[in-house]
Amino acid sequence: MLNLILLHGALGHSDLFNPYLKTFSQYFNVHTPLFSGHGNTELPEDGISIEKYTSELSDYCREHNLTDVHILGHSMGGYVALCYAMKHPDNVNSVITLGTKFEWTEEQAIKESKMLNPDIILEKVPQYAQLLETQHGSKWKKLLPAIADLMIDLGKRPPLEDHLSGITIPVQIMVGDKDNMVALEESMKVYRSLPNAKLAVLPDTKHPLDKVRPDLLFGLIKDFWNLS
Repeated sequence: MLNLILLHGALGHSDLFNPYLKTFSQYFNVHTPLFSGHGNTELPEDGISIEKYTSELSDYCREHNLTDVHILGHSMGGYVALCYAMKHPDNVNSVITLGTKFEWTEEQAIKESKMLNPDIILEKVPQYAQLLETQHGSKWKKLLPAIADLMIDLGKRPPLEDHLSGITIPVQIMVGDKDNMVALEESMKVYRSLPNAKLAVLPDTKHPLDKVRPDLLFGLIKDFWNLS
């Protein structure tokens, strides 16, 4: 069977893909790695970055002897998927991104990162704080500023910038029409910059993976991958 890697987003968890595993496993050998600092994995002392997560994906594929993979990445996971495809084009068959933010500036990243303050989240959104602790344990308070640093670094040095035209594998860019983190315009810009891409806009769909209707997502995925 073909290999499918599911990549979660920043502050996300591979468990968010659980509703999809039964269906995906009919067509693929499914892999759900965790990025460092997430779930039960340790947060690296030297911090995290898109480049580090791309390297982790490379290590995962090598350790599991995965070649010619298909990748579905949500949010940050989609960004990492394309970075991996850019560096290892012979090892990637296709990529689907969902709710991935592509346009980063240093100013914007600093603004976004200010919202990742553990104390503010505890005070303003205690339910989200509880979710983060459930998913990542007590280290969630350290993971937030690490993700903030990742975002700022992404704003300073966006690794995909000026390299999209070199990614020639089939790619499907997917975005929800009610995603308040990712603008439709930036998704369209990336879609037009990729030589072999499709664009799918999910109606009545917000950014979080658990807000996406599985049947809608399955339909688009099956169409892209020609699954019957």
